[in-house]
Amino acid sequence: MSPIVATVIGDPCGVGPEVVLKSLATGQPQARSRPLLIGSLAALEKTRAACGIDIALRAVADIADARYQPGVIDVLDDVPLDPAEIVFSRASAACGEAVLHWLETAERLGRAGAVQASIMAPVDSTAIRLTGKLKELDDLQPAGTWLLRVSGALRVVPIAEHVLMRDVPATVTKDHVLTLLRLLNDTLRRFGLAQPRIAVAGLNPHAMGPEDREQIAPAVEQARAEGIVATGPVSPDAVFRQCIEGRHDAVISMYHDQGQIAVKTAVFEGACSIYIGLPYVHLSIPHGSAYDIAGQGIAQHKSMLAAMLTAAALAGGRGFL
Repeated sequence: MSPIVATVIGDPCGVGPEVVLKSLATGQPQARSRPLLIGSLAALEKTRAACGIDIALRAVADIADARYQPGVIDVLDDVPLDPAEIVFSRASAACGEAVLHWLETAERLGRAGAVQASIMAPVDSTAIRLTGKLKELDDLQPAGTWLLRVSGALRVVPIAEHVLMRDVPATVTKDHVLTLLRLLNDTLRRFGLAQPRIAVAGLNPHAMGPEDREQIAPAVEQARAEGIVATGPVSPDAVFRQCIEGRHDAVISMYHDQGQIAVKTAVFEGACSIYIGLPYVHLSIPHGSAYDIAGQGIAQHKSMLAAMLTAAALAGGRGFL
């Protein structure tokens, strides 16, 4: 049977419900998976009416009640949100609490194997901060995980995320690079790539600095000794184009923006992100809740659609799109 892909609808007052419904209205995710939404039926119905999206929804209180019937999307709505709290473009603690609950539900179902993949639509940090649960906000990216960005043939994962530029060199160590090389290789093999080809970007211009020689190169050499097809350090002004051209299956970048600039320049609409280091498939998309355009029907849904199709492919062991 096709995999069950559960999508948390994101902040009910942002564009999350819109991009989710627009993606499902194409019919493409249903052709490759059994979609399940986790969130507020009231928020989805409000968005459906405001944005003129023609799609049938059905609420269930437990995943066991989901039917995955053609033409109808099941919505796991086990803790209904007060409709009065659902106001487009307004952050609220009630919505923040709901989002945290929905994310916990998706994680529980993923770890239990009840769903084969999950997706997080855009959440809003302001709404979550209003709950006072700052630790839960930090836990949106679990410890021991990395974000693999996918934009067509370009796949990039940084060894660290939001680190100040002056602190980046200290994070570029042999252990950090080698740990991520091993995890990325194992993950790509699990996703269906028999022999992943991984490039490691250099830190400095032309990959000719001390960190490139003393930290990155030894990590790549060790990975190759372990049978990993690794290349690097590769000049950061060339490695991403090489990946787009098909010479590598993925690139490890040395810091957040080094890879993000390449991804967002290549093809931003249609990009999605995969959490690696988890025992199940989990994705997100690279834009926020966009309160300024919520409820207007103008949000682009290509990234969410790509996430749904990618999740179905990876959960089914069919590799990338």
